[in-house]
Amino acid sequence: MATARGKVRDKTGTAPAEDSFRLQTETGHKASRSKTEPALAEYRRKRDFTATREPAAGRARGQAMAPLYVVQKHAARRLHYDFRLELGGTLKSWAVPKGPSLDPAVRRLAVHVEDHPLAYADFEGSIPAGHYGAGEVIVWDRGVWEAADADPAAAYRAGKLKFHLLGEKLSGGWTLVRSRLPGSGGKEQWLLIKENDAAARQAADYDIVAARPDSVLGHAPLPEPDAKPDKAVAAALPARLAPTLATLVATPPAGDWRYEVKFDGYRLLARVEDGEARLFTRNGLDWTAKLPEIAAALRALDLAPSWLDGEIIVPDAAGRPDFQALQNAFERGRSADIVYCLFDLPYHAGLDLRAVPLEQRRARLESLLAGKDDRLRFSTELPAGGGDLLRSACALGLEGIIGKRAGSSYVSRRSADWIKLKCKLRQEFVIGGYSAPQGGRSGFGALLLGVHEASGALRYAGRVGTGFSEDQLHALHARMQRLAQPTPPFSPPPGRQESAGATWLAPELLCEVEFAAWTREGLVRQAVFRGLRADKPAQEIVRERPAANPGPAGKPGQGKVAGIAISHGERVIDAESGTTKRALAEFYDSIAPHLLAQLAGRPLSLLRAPEGIAGEQFFQRHAETLAIPGLHRIATVTDDEPLIGIDSRRALIGAVQMGTVEFHSWNTDFRHIERPDRIVLDLDPDPALPWARMVEATHLVLVLLDELGLAAYLKTSGGKGMHIVVPLAARQEWEPVKAFAKGIAQHLARHLPRQFVASMGPKNRVGKIFVDYLRNQQGASTVAAYSVRARPGLPVSVPISRDELETIDGAAAWNVHTLAARLAGLATDPWVGYAHRQRLTDAMRQSLGLA
Repeated sequence: MATARGKVRDKTGTAPAEDSFRLQTETGHKASRSKTEPALAEYRRKRDFTATREPAAGRARGQAMAPLYVVQKHAARRLHYDFRLELGGTLKSWAVPKGPSLDPAVRRLAVHVEDHPLAYADFEGSIPAGHYGAGEVIVWDRGVWEAADADPAAAYRAGKLKFHLLGEKLSGGWTLVRSRLPGSGGKEQWLLIKENDAAARQAADYDIVAARPDSVLGHAPLPEPDAKPDKAVAAALPARLAPTLATLVATPPAGDWRYEVKFDGYRLLARVEDGEARLFTRNGLDWTAKLPEIAAALRALDLAPSWLDGEIIVPDAAGRPDFQALQNAFERGRSADIVYCLFDLPYHAGLDLRAVPLEQRRARLESLLAGKDDRLRFSTELPAGGGDLLRSACALGLEGIIGKRAGSSYVSRRSADWIKLKCKLRQEFVIGGYSAPQGGRSGFGALLLGVHEASGALRYAGRVGTGFSEDQLHALHARMQRLAQPTPPFSPPPGRQESAGATWLAPELLCEVEFAAWTREGLVRQAVFRGLRADKPAQEIVRERPAANPGPAGKPGQGKVAGIAISHGERVIDAESGTTKRALAEFYDSIAPHLLAQLAGRPLSLLRAPEGIAGEQFFQRHAETLAIPGLHRIATVTDDEPLIGIDSRRALIGAVQMGTVEFHSWNTDFRHIERPDRIVLDLDPDPALPWARMVEATHLVLVLLDELGLAAYLKTSGGKGMHIVVPLAARQEWEPVKAFAKGIAQHLARHLPRQFVASMGPKNRVGKIFVDYLRNQQGASTVAAYSVRARPGLPVSVPISRDELETIDGAAAWNVHTLAARLAGLATDPWVGYAHRQRLTDAMRQSLGLA
């Protein structure tokens, strides 16, 4: 991390959000080519990437990372396990029918199959019926591997590869050896054999495949075919179904949300029964006759009784939905141009799925559509945070994005669990009249627009006079003649100037209008006509106002937090979660008692990110330029400038107002700044290592500390690693304490070289964990317990008890949106008994070889 105003964190290596949209909308997608093209040619030949979500290309990985391995449980025609090792830029792959065995006496058949791209290591999901490998895939195990041979590529070519696994489930030594027996279909047959070591288990005592069937990514075990999902209810097919409607919001909210393209079209529900398909608008109008090709495509799916939900569009040349083209398709009888983009399945095969979690409904829908008629397209999830996606959608000229809360149910009403974010102000209006044409214009001048008040009255909302083609002017003028009436439908009527020469209409016709802003009088400015709408009743048309963001951390607005005015409180500081600056201040205010207990009395360093975590980040350890109410400026003999101290709620929130995201504390307090009162060991892993290896490493360090007679306390780092905190009596100066911490790191690296390293740098920790002792020198700091981390999703560094180590999912197990539930559920303080009474003795030093 930089100590000055320099950028310290690059953007992630994921594809830009714009690419996500292009994959959604462009046709004829071609897989990108890579340096591993020859090795992956067979993989690509077997797959149609317009139909399957398997990755088409590889991905770059840092050289200073251990090679990865993955075992994927694959419920294809026959259940098997795909064992894959990273070698030569791809995943060398074997299909193991019975899965790995921990018994060295058991030799598992492993059929060598085509290489897979490295990105496949993250793949979970459904491979569509009719495609190669059709079925469900989960990541059963993953981690890193270490070759026993100096040249693993040569050993692989020779047909005998020995290696050591460091995974969530598998560990220890293993061998893959090529069999001399002929394989079927020209595929080589190998054997996967466990070495006889501490990780081995007899098959009669333990079958790891049966004992641990689940995904290591936290997903459920693979369901049996046609299994009844959780919360599904056996029920008759409903005769009618009203859709879930999305709530307009201004910014992406915090929490776990799944985003899709906001299609610029008509919402449509499909009811399938006894081989017939009927199509209904959101208002219940039957449009089956208008869309014969869509109805035929649905019939061809040969579905069990179902309700499907989606939106009809007409894509333009770039694949973007074109609302005017959709209008033209209806007017000119070109329904064959219309595409049905489907996104939900509220009922299927005798089961009411409306209470089933969103992800399960969509997975079932995707499997039903896979590889079928291109008129029926699955609306796939966009793999990025809401903020990035909205910016990209707007840059590509799309209407916006739709967000759905993970795990949400399907309800027949407007829901805060479904949200819409628009690139521009745009909504439907009732046409209440029109003005006379001016100059050489024919038909009419402008449409007079209205929206309904809560009382039901139609209020005048301005006019729209641009966006019409000549054909539209004539066609719409002819259509409006049939609705003419002598009096204005608006209450109160428009002013004299607006009413002069107007023709009033019965309030039945609807149009969609894009505009720049609402005036103080409630009128639209710079309006542009986008088309007529026929899928909603006029009585539903009201002025759309963004609702408050769902969830505790997404509240918009201005005002003060802890008496501190938060400027630019609406600024989104984390695109992944949509958290705003004000929301971060409110979070810190809510946990102030917990965090201040960690900060009070200690010198601090602040990590500031004034423009958000994607912008510039820098540390500040001196207080000379900070105008923070209640800030302590502590003068010391060791620093020319005063240090930062925070021990009040006002100072804490004042620091957030100044752009602070992370709070780091020294291992001492102001009373005896020359003598540290704790040791912090930061276990910093190779990022490729699985979490199970971090848990194992933490236990090993705790065993050593127990043998030394030192009580230790744990906290998640909020990143990849763990922090082990050893409180001390402030008796010794910095150098002997740092030397003791270094002795612990070197002792671990010396006696457990496969797990630990005591030398810093990515190249030194490949496949291992660096025991970072350097935080124990004067002036160094560690992120404080209960501090947010300036990382996507805003995780928090959280104290845990030893008993909890086996139960958490990772070092970023909690974030600003989930910590409150964690604190509310605690029966006791995880750090109960923490006290600065321990001393480092000569006997301890001797045990580490320091004497």
